[in-house]
Amino acid sequence: MLQSETPVIVDFWHENCAYCVELNPIFDELATEVEDVTFFKLNIQTSGKNFQIAQKYGIMGTPTLKFFCKGRTVGEIIGFRPKQQLKEEIKKIIENAEICLKKSTKLPKRR
Repeated sequence: MLQSETPVIVDFWHENCAYCVELNPIFDELATEVEDVTFFKLNIQTSGKNFQIAQKYGIMGTPTLKFFCKGRTVGEIIGFRPKQQLKEEIKKIIENAEICLKKSTKLPKRR
């Protein structure tokens, strides 16, 4: 999924985080409102593997939204935001990610 041709937003969250719980319905609404973006939630407490993924991407607190373009991190939002502010920040990051999608070349695999 992170190698997707469209931008991907991953919400790193867990149910013991009050801000995460408050953000969940907003994130779900934005997933239906923002086009050409894949929204994904990763509950970091449901498995050791999910927690390891969070560590791999440097998640130090929740909620954290990480933005990916062709597998590369292109932005992040840390902490709760009201819906309108979050939507504006997402659009700004996605606009920059489109440059990544259109004007970059993937490195060749090492032999």
